[in-house]
Amino acid sequence: MASIYQINKGVSKPIVFKGLKAQYIAYLAVGLVLLLISFAILYILGVSLLVIMPVILGLGSALIFTVTRLSHKFGKYGLLKYFAKRSLPHYLKFNSRKLFTSLITEKR
Repeated sequence: MASIYQINKGVSKPIVFKGLKAQYIAYLAVGLVLLLISFAILYILGVSLLVIMPVILGLGSALIFTVTRLSHKFGKYGLLKYFAKRSLPHYLKFNSRKLFTSLITEKR
């Protein structure tokens, strides 16, 4: 009953596992570990399994859906580029040309 999963390790190609690319595999793994820890904490606190199971299953489904959607939408480096582009200002505003006229050019 051992399942064999193929991992694509081509040259200059991202690692792909079950449709997830590159860092999204790690995002899913960290999310699942956090769900496992939260399940254990809630169980130890004495919360009923009838409450815990739907919450954990719902959060797990949302996690898998979100990570898969991000992986397909952005690809290997797309999410990093998206956040980098969002952190750039839309425009620069200068009240005078003094900044540019006072620049000293280096002589080589």
